[in-house]
Amino acid sequence: MRTAAGERLEVLVSSQDIKTRVEQLGKRISADYDGKDLVLIGILKGSFVFIADLARAIDLPLAVDFMAVSSYGMSTKSSGVVRIVKDLDNSLDGKHVLVVEDIVDTGLTLNYIYGHLKSRGAMSVKICALLDKVSRRQVAVPVHYKGFDIPDEFVVGYGLDVEERYRNLPDVCRVMKS
Repeated sequence: MRTAAGERLEVLVSSQDIKTRVEQLGKRISADYDGKDLVLIGILKGSFVFIADLARAIDLPLAVDFMAVSSYGMSTKSSGVVRIVKDLDNSLDGKHVLVVEDIVDTGLTLNYIYGHLKSRGAMSVKICALLDKVSRRQVAVPVHYKGFDIPDEFVVGYGLDVEERYRNLPDVCRVMKS
């Protein structure tokens, strides 16, 4: 793929590894939520690729909804102040909620979302994250389903971006400055 001037991409997690792990997560989630009213909530924009693949890997009837939150603005570092930019379209009353997130970093944003959704009448709230930067954690958040632990590096691809670029990459890549 062509890159922006001064940037080079290096594959950190391959598309094949992602595909295999998403299938494994789908089987586990299918078993855990069998017979339950499941709603996947994707956190926009980064989770859109992951939630699409994960939903197809789950062998259960389910609903999908989305939230958009902001804590980064145009920065690559979280401000810690979370704003809900787009709220859910449907009620969570009596539903089992699985929050689908692209990456857990400091935990500040996800901790806010987790607490917010728990207060909205759901039977249960759990978290599924494709990527986890455990070394950056400032707040403990329960990641119930995890794709990959990654080092403290800035990554793009498979829905993740830098200034809205590279979301369309099939792999997760670290951004290297040339």
